[in-house]
Amino acid sequence: MSEEPRGRPSLQARLGRNLTVRVLVAILLGVLLGIYSPETAKAMRPVGETFINLVKMIITPVIFLTVVLGIAQTADLKRVGRVGLKALLYFEVVTTLALAIGLVVMNVVHPGTGIDASRVATADVSQYATQGQAMTFVGFLSHIVPTSIVDAFARGDVLQVVFFSVLFGVALTALGEQGRPVTQGLELVSRVVFRIVSIIMFVAPIGAFGAMAYTIGNFGIGSLLTLGRLMACVYLTMGLFIFVVLNLIARLSGFSLWRLLVHIKDELLIVLGTSSSESVLPRLIDKLEQFGCSRSVVGLVVPTGYSFNLDGTSIYLSMATLFIAQAYGIHMPIAQQLAVLAVLMITSKGAAGVTGSGFVVLASTLAATHSVPVEGLALLLGVDRFMSEARSITNAIGNAVATVVISISEEEYHPATVCDGLEPLRLT
Repeated sequence: MSEEPRGRPSLQARLGRNLTVRVLVAILLGVLLGIYSPETAKAMRPVGETFINLVKMIITPVIFLTVVLGIAQTADLKRVGRVGLKALLYFEVVTTLALAIGLVVMNVVHPGTGIDASRVATADVSQYATQGQAMTFVGFLSHIVPTSIVDAFARGDVLQVVFFSVLFGVALTALGEQGRPVTQGLELVSRVVFRIVSIIMFVAPIGAFGAMAYTIGNFGIGSLLTLGRLMACVYLTMGLFIFVVLNLIARLSGFSLWRLLVHIKDELLIVLGTSSSESVLPRLIDKLEQFGCSRSVVGLVVPTGYSFNLDGTSIYLSMATLFIAQAYGIHMPIAQQLAVLAVLMITSKGAAGVTGSGFVVLASTLAATHSVPVEGLALLLGVDRFMSEARSITNAIGNAVATVVISISEEEYHPATVCDGLEPLRLT
């Protein structure tokens, strides 16, 4: 009978230290607790929320340091502007494509047809309707500039922090040699902050367990049956977008989407458990640098993408709008659907700056169309949490792909052997 080589950890020990395994087990335990002991599972809500708060605590320092150091190390402000312009153009094209795919699937499948809206819509959605009416594109643009730097960091407003970080990085670069001590100091602070991120990730399985247990315990598996067709359509569409659209973009750019997904698998599982793509933003930045993307590109594209490149949210918004219309028996001709698409191209960009923004943005879209009742949001309240995993995972993957694409276009993609033993080799 063979023994483990001396000094080499046993298989059980290796699996126990593997974040993927621990998060998967935690999610499974959360689901089981939610099914067999709903009341206990509901009490797990603070566990999931505490982990999310831990991550949010560190997000703004990570974004600030990554953006500033990325710009400072580039030392070419024209290149910074070029990368930013490329990223925004990419975001607009891909999110518009995501919106269109959602409309196409809804027109083919019609999951809302036959739904008794009067029976399902019982929840109060007045808060979302009020917030949605208050949200305007002009207001969103003016919101980008913070009235106070401290306030922007305290509230964790990603867009405002990115704006200030870009200004700080540009000013630091303009100082030249005089700014070098500041850059070196920020480098040291960055190491400390990312070590904190590593410490936080030790409790990621506990956070995933608490969030999943609460979701299943509070809403129940039974709530999925009534609106199961919509959920199936949402997950199918997200899958098509990732494995067809994003895979095609990856191949045309010259890298393997599969190798990228394997490289960030731990982060995707954490997103699955917590239903929040923000929960892995710090880790995603670090992982994309490991994958071969330069810090300067990662620092600009990832934080900006979390505001402007919400592919999963875009797909969901277009599908939810048509679903509500179908449930209320409202026929929307192609011209009207294109008008909705145009509105969503604007309102979807405001999704990042507001907590619980999905419903708020959807409410603002419905209010702008004047054809689909805002109270139809109540149809989605019961299952929205179950679809948020798909939205968040698609958002995270979309931003990872965007970062690699922009890095390649800037010749700042340098594949290296990654931790899981796979090389993110170029296809060309």
